[in-house]
Amino acid sequence: MTIWFTSDTHFGDPRILRIDRRPFADLPAHDAALIANWNAVVSPDDTVWHLGDFALGPSEARIAEILAALAGTKHLIIGNNDGPATLAASGWASVGHYAELTVDERRLVLCHYAFRTWNGMGRGALDLHGHSHGQLKPIPKQYDVGVDAQDFVPVDLPAILVSRRKRNTGDKKRNLSP
Repeated sequence: MTIWFTSDTHFGDPRILRIDRRPFADLPAHDAALIANWNAVVSPDDTVWHLGDFALGPSEARIAEILAALAGTKHLIIGNNDGPATLAASGWASVGHYAELTVDERRLVLCHYAFRTWNGMGRGALDLHGHSHGQLKPIPKQYDVGVDAQDFVPVDLPAILVSRRKRNTGDKKRNLSP
C-alpha cells in the first residue's frame, strides 16, 4: 500500500484552463487526463490525501462519478474552492481542514494552504500543501503537492522529496491526454 498526495485538481472548474494555463484542449480533456493520471499510479489498495480544491462547478452526481472513477481510499483536506457538494460526497474516507500523519517515519503536516511555520517544523516535520498552483517559492521542508507543481499526477513521499531536484533539471514527464 502506498500513500499518495495531490491537490488542486479543480475537476469541472471552467476557470482552471484559463487562469493556470493548463495544457488541455477543453475541460472534458482536462478531467479525463487527471483521472487517467491518478489511476495510472494509484491502486485500489492505496490511500490518497487530496489537499483541497477537488472540484468546483460539477453537480453532486458528477462529483460522485469522478470520486468513484478514482482509485484508492480518498481523504479530503478542505480547500477554498470545495463547496457543499464536494464536502458531502460519499466517496471520502474523511473530510477535514488539517491533518498530521507519519509516513516512512517522517511526520507530515497537511493543509490546503502553505504555512510559514508548522507543528514539528524544528524536528523535521514536512508541510505539504496545495493552493499556490506551483507559483509559491518553497521554503525548506515545505512542498506543494498540487497537480500544477507535480506534473498533473498524485505523488508519494519519495517523489515529493526529490521534486525540487527534478524541477531544476527539467525532467518532466506529463501525460496530457486521457
